[in-house]
Amino acid sequence: MSANSAAKAPLFNPDDLQDQTAGLINASTAWLQHHWLQILIAIAIGATVFLVSHGLRGWLSRWLMRDDTGNGWGRVVGRAIDRTGNFFLVMLAAKLVVGYAGAPGQVATTINFLWTVASVFQAAVWAREVILGVIEHRTRSEHYSGEALLSAMGLIRLLVTVVLFAIALVVVLDNLGVNVTGLVAGLGVGGIAIGLAAQGIFADLFAALAIIFDRPFRRGDAISYDNSTGTVEAIGLKSTRVRGPNGEERIISNKKLLDKEILNNTRREYRRVQFTLGVVQWTGVDVMEKLPGLVKQVVESHGMKFVRAGFASFGASSYDFDVQFDSPSSAYQDYFDARHIVGLAVIRMLNDESIELAYPTQTDFTAAPDGGLIYPWPRRHAPPAAPTGDPIRAQDTAGATTRASGSPVDEDVGRGAPAPEGDDK
Repeated sequence: MSANSAAKAPLFNPDDLQDQTAGLINASTAWLQHHWLQILIAIAIGATVFLVSHGLRGWLSRWLMRDDTGNGWGRVVGRAIDRTGNFFLVMLAAKLVVGYAGAPGQVATTINFLWTVASVFQAAVWAREVILGVIEHRTRSEHYSGEALLSAMGLIRLLVTVVLFAIALVVVLDNLGVNVTGLVAGLGVGGIAIGLAAQGIFADLFAALAIIFDRPFRRGDAISYDNSTGTVEAIGLKSTRVRGPNGEERIISNKKLLDKEILNNTRREYRRVQFTLGVVQWTGVDVMEKLPGLVKQVVESHGMKFVRAGFASFGASSYDFDVQFDSPSSAYQDYFDARHIVGLAVIRMLNDESIELAYPTQTDFTAAPDGGLIYPWPRRHAPPAAPTGDPIRAQDTAGATTRASGSPVDEDVGRGAPAPEGDDK
């Protein structure tokens, strides 16, 4: 019971206030009478320390604000130093000379308390300026544009200030002997309640800060995520706006965007073009062997970077060759133009080399009663020449020249065409 009563006792007891004040005055008077010389020397030293530190603060802040390094960090540190308060400098000087002057316990305790208050709150001010300076530096970088976030700096400044000064207040009260356990618990419960109520806002806010510091993309970058592609137009406090290829504006929350796999197309050095050439299946092997070299010549003659070309698979009606080359830049228009120019050039090369591209075809062969074939063209006329490499048609053509012309199978049964006028059956 006594422990609880002591814990709840007021910090200043009105009954003892007069006695404590009288004791402090008497101790100070006696100190001044017996240590006046040390006090004068301490005052002179303290004034010198204050003037030097005050001048050093101004010179150092101006020198850093010039930012000769060009990276902007000097301005952040310089602004923090410029926020150093005069009260902190006075208490710093007093803390340095209080021991030399032989101050009594009451005076030393008072100076130590004021030094604690000044140093704690000054540290909070420095931390606030550094945090806000870093955020503003990242948003104003020449390689990053976060104008929408700059408009939210008021809210960010308020949140940072409240958190830092709440911590500073708890530290000061703890140094005064106040039981801060209940205060910390209350602040914790209140913080949890606010966090749960504004969970989505804080999640997007921290995601926006993650975008600032990690920089997966910046305004103007072309990105792809899921099945969407577009150009980043603005990065805000809660959402990012992306302009789609068809002119539509897509708005997605920062947290959801960072949870996805993002492809930054702007940071590509090139775009890879890939297509398939399907040549007819009676193309000679020697022709197919030299086809990759011919394609390479075409690609390189148009200023593109050839990657590879070669046989890929057996198609239903073709032999398929894969062709890959890189466009000169990452711009989609360059990629589109490269695909168009090289594609037409390859077609022109195939025509010059008499290499045929396949298309879906199907040939049906019908058996005659004598075991031969019923051909799909009139036999009285010369059959089409068999392409090189087509063994079935070559064999059929050879058989046609040796078969007796009087065979009923050799009549015009292929297409049922009537015999030409004047022909002897």
